[in-house]
Amino acid sequence: MPTLPDHAERMPDKPACIMAGSGAVITYAELEEGSNRFAHLLRVLGIRSGDHIAIFAENHARYFELLWGAKRAGTFYTAISFYLTTEEIAYIVNDSGSRLFVATDALSAAAMGVSALCPNLEFCLMLDGVTDGFRSYEDAVAAQPSGRIADEVEGTDMLYSSGTTGRPKAIKRPAFQGMKFGEFDGAMSLLADHVGMKEEMIYLSPAPLYHAAPLRYNMATVHRGGTSVIMERFDAAQSLLLIEQYRVTHSQWVPTMFVRMLKLPEEERVRHDLSSHETAIHAAAPCPVPVKEAMIEWWGPILLEYYGGTESNGLTLLDSHEWLTHKGSVGRAIVGIPHVVDNAGVELGSNQIGAIYFSDGPDFEYYNDPERTTQVYDNRGWSTLGDVGYIDEDGYVYLTDRQSFMIISGGVNIYPQEIENVLITHPKVADVAVFGVPNEEFGEEVKAVVQPASMADATDDIAEELITYARQSLSSIKTPRSIDFEEALPRHATGKLYKRLLKDRYWGRTNNRIV
Repeated sequence: MPTLPDHAERMPDKPACIMAGSGAVITYAELEEGSNRFAHLLRVLGIRSGDHIAIFAENHARYFELLWGAKRAGTFYTAISFYLTTEEIAYIVNDSGSRLFVATDALSAAAMGVSALCPNLEFCLMLDGVTDGFRSYEDAVAAQPSGRIADEVEGTDMLYSSGTTGRPKAIKRPAFQGMKFGEFDGAMSLLADHVGMKEEMIYLSPAPLYHAAPLRYNMATVHRGGTSVIMERFDAAQSLLLIEQYRVTHSQWVPTMFVRMLKLPEEERVRHDLSSHETAIHAAAPCPVPVKEAMIEWWGPILLEYYGGTESNGLTLLDSHEWLTHKGSVGRAIVGIPHVVDNAGVELGSNQIGAIYFSDGPDFEYYNDPERTTQVYDNRGWSTLGDVGYIDEDGYVYLTDRQSFMIISGGVNIYPQEIENVLITHPKVADVAVFGVPNEEFGEEVKAVVQPASMADATDDIAEELITYARQSLSSIKTPRSIDFEEALPRHATGKLYKRLLKDRYWGRTNNRIV
């Protein structure tokens, strides 16, 4: 299959990436040249195939220059969240064994102290400026040739989890050393085929590029010769404008983005021409059934949902037509074989809730954490991402929640996702988190923390209205006993909720942090 060098030769002036906010365009010729220069720089620094580098950048016009340069030099590249603190960044740099750290001037406040905490870090480069301990990236790459390095070999990402339950973990996929540059990850290539990724596609990416799905889908877009439109940050109204402006054909979202777009004023939702839009991919969290129903009614049956993790140990997929006959499902497996097991490891039958495992999928390991790797594999070699759910008689997988979020009240298992899916449909709710809090009699009781659409609604009367609303759809044991309000919930830009930060307050834990 043709890849970046081929596209650059055949259609040098075609945009590979467009930055939505600034309008900056990076052509295929520019991406080819820039990534070649970076690959040469890596070799000058003594960085070889199999070595590790780390990238700490916002959604930046030269992000893919870094990724493609590292990829063609055969390195493991780790993209770091721009929300992290200096200490958290340093942990990842140290844990990954990165020899090179690339940051941007916009993030210099957090980046500048990293080298002092990383005794084995050899090189630090900065885009758009310099600060203590950093060399200019622009100056360093300008001195390198623009042709291809002689020893091109396939590299790949090594990304870290978001750290919602402790230190983030790196997922190391099988190394690609020795493979020809341009060989593609089989699972991602398979998914790209299902999604219909092609040279004519215009792909809208509203999420941070350091996260696995946006990074890999955008890399796949370039690999297929398409154009990526990169939003510097998600904005519901701007997303609709961009679909119309660039005649977007493909896009990717998380459910919280759907919620925010659906809660735009009606006149804003209907004013844009979305007719070019062929496929809207979504994942990262279960989508509430009413939200997905509303999106299909609005956008048509173009939603394509998948379930999988950065670990890539298994993958499910379903289109809108399948979903309408299996509402709430995340699809049937296209990679690996899903299983549901109980606490004793016994495989359960159809429609029985338990932990979801995959067999016959790609192997993975948590880098530098053999104990954690062992914990997610059972004695049959099946692996889990820590999700709970069931499989119906047709083989469709349904997620009920994360194992770590389950509430046990009076011996009854309660899954917060079900309750959150009800409350988020209330017009006065912008976001919601449900978890267990101490109860002397039952051990735990259900608590909801709500981000209201307006803080003027953060009243006892509205709390009671929401409890009544939930009671119409939920049994009494699942209905929240109380509701608190927050101006904003601690939600990751990729849609993941840092529920532990909220929950710990109610359990008297004050020394835990996201790290």
